[in-house]
Amino acid sequence: MEFIYGHWAVMETLRSKRRKIEQLLLTETVEEKGMVADIVKLAQDNNIKIQRVHRRIMDDLANGANHQNTALRVSPYPYVDVEDILDLAQKRGEKPFILILDLLKDPQNVGVLLRVAESVGVHGILIQERRSVEVTPAVVNASSGAVEYLQVAMVNNIVNAMKDLKEQDVWMIGLEAGPDIAPIDKTDLNISLGLVLGSEGEGMRRLVRDTCDLLVTLPMRGHLASLNVATAGSVALYAAWQARGWSGWKA
Repeated sequence: MEFIYGHWAVMETLRSKRRKIEQLLLTETVEEKGMVADIVKLAQDNNIKIQRVHRRIMDDLANGANHQNTALRVSPYPYVDVEDILDLAQKRGEKPFILILDLLKDPQNVGVLLRVAESVGVHGILIQERRSVEVTPAVVNASSGAVEYLQVAMVNNIVNAMKDLKEQDVWMIGLEAGPDIAPIDKTDLNISLGLVLGSEGEGMRRLVRDTCDLLVTLPMRGHLASLNVATAGSVALYAAWQARGWSGWKA
C-alpha cells in the first residue's frame, strides 16, 4: 500500500476508482470545509474509513511534501500493457497518440507532462522500468491526480517497445533541441504518433534517438537554447492535439 497526498491528488484518486482505497487520513486540526469537505463526502459516499492523525504522522507519510492535511491509503498504481493503450485508441476510433518518456527522473516534470497528456487526450504513456521515475505519490500529486485517468505502461526496454510500436504503424517522433532539425510546425503530427521526450539535461539516449523516424524541434527566438522538458513536452503535446483538429474537445 502507499499514501497519496494533496487535495487534487486525493480527490481524483477517489473519483477515478481505479485503486483499492483503504482509508482517508486527515490531520487532527484541519476543518471540514471547502475542498476538504468535498473529499470527506466522497469518501463517506464510498464507505471509506476516515481517521484523524497528528500532523507529524502526515508529514512522514508525505515525506515532508505539502500534503494539505489529507492523505489516502491506496493500492499501488495499476499499470497497463502497451496493447491496452492501442486498444483504447481503437475503441475511441482515433489514431494512436502515445507519450514516451526516456528516463525522466524528476517527479515534478513527469507529473506536469502527465497532467497535460490527460488534458489533450493521449491514449497512454510509456516509461522504462529501471532508471526512471515511476508513478509515485509525488508524481500523482504533481499531476494533480490526472495520472489516475491515464493508461501508463512500464516496459523493460523503451527502444524495444518503440520498435514494436513501429511495426504496428505508429511513427516515432522525437523532440530535440538544436540546429538542422525540422520545426515542429513543418511536420505532420496528425498520424499514429509516439512522441518521444528525453531526460532532463541529457536528452534522448543515442539508441532512442536512432529509433525515432523523425526529429522535430521547437523554434525559439530568445537568448536561451532550450526549454525545460516539461515545458517543451507540453507545447509539443498541444501541437499534436491541434494537428488532430482538437479532436474530442467540447467547447
